[in-house]
Amino acid sequence: MNCKQLNSIGLEEVLAALGHLPTRQNEKEAWYLSPFGSESHASFKVDRPKNVWYLFSEGAGGTTTDFIQKYFNTSVKGALAWASEQNFSSFHQQTKPLKSQPNYHIDKIMDIAHPNLILYLQERGLSEKVYPFIKELWFTIENKQLYAVGFKNRSDGWELRNSFYKGALHKKDITLLPAFPETEYISNDRTSKVSRQKVAVFEGFTDALSFIEMQKSFEGDLLVLNSTAMIKSAMDVLTAYSEIGLFLDNDKSGRDCTYTILKSFPHAKDFSHLYSDYKDLNEYLIAKRQHHAHKTINTLITTAAKNEHAEKQNDCKKETNGIKKGLRRRM
Repeated sequence: MNCKQLNSIGLEEVLAALGHLPTRQNEKEAWYLSPFGSESHASFKVDRPKNVWYLFSEGAGGTTTDFIQKYFNTSVKGALAWASEQNFSSFHQQTKPLKSQPNYHIDKIMDIAHPNLILYLQERGLSEKVYPFIKELWFTIENKQLYAVGFKNRSDGWELRNSFYKGALHKKDITLLPAFPETEYISNDRTSKVSRQKVAVFEGFTDALSFIEMQKSFEGDLLVLNSTAMIKSAMDVLTAYSEIGLFLDNDKSGRDCTYTILKSFPHAKDFSHLYSDYKDLNEYLIAKRQHHAHKTINTLITTAAKNEHAEKQNDCKKETNGIKKGLRRRM
């Protein structure tokens, strides 16, 4: 991919991939809250026919390449490398305005209850133990109502998952939470400078939930990136911790994040070797549960075989004793 190709990709598709949705839009433009920081009024505009952006709050703007450079604080080479790893389907056509983004609306938020979501969590190796950290979200996209497991971030955005859907709603951000209720809660306020001791870092929330599922106790906090694009936000938070455990994915983006954190925090420890044969911690948990299930089934089969063998031996002994008794009577 080169700059010309990257600049032909619709900015709206890039923004959507990073979890940013417009607050208002028409055929010519779409307005967003700044993707580069917090604000209450949208000042980031995308010119749809030209496929360029302008951030009025900073007086900055440019092409898709310029946006990715600024978003990740990287070079042109870094922007091209990131874009090459994504699966962008649309290439911007100057003569045709892009289709409006879908209308997203949250209908209700409740505790996990739908059988399909419970089954989905079970398939991911997750039990009721993780329910306090997630919600069941019902939401509408272009007049179609869906439901999914929802995981909230510190900007009140949601990561959404079910067996057939993977997406995000509202602003993309990290999630910071205690692993267990008795652990002191750390504020999601970005300005908080409370000194903490231990934190475990994950890329996705199913990995964090897997960690909770496997742990009997953990006196510390969990930090979930929700996207490797949130690494900068995570780095700001990690300065408050004296112990940092890394449980990131065993792929290029995960390893890159691990390297970035270790470079800034040499005292951090990488634990990805514990599940080195798997893509992430959740895959490891699923495999572990499946192995346990096979082991349990094999134990049942073995026990049944032993019982059957024992029953045959008992029947043989009974038959032999019967024959012996009959011989004694004849004698």
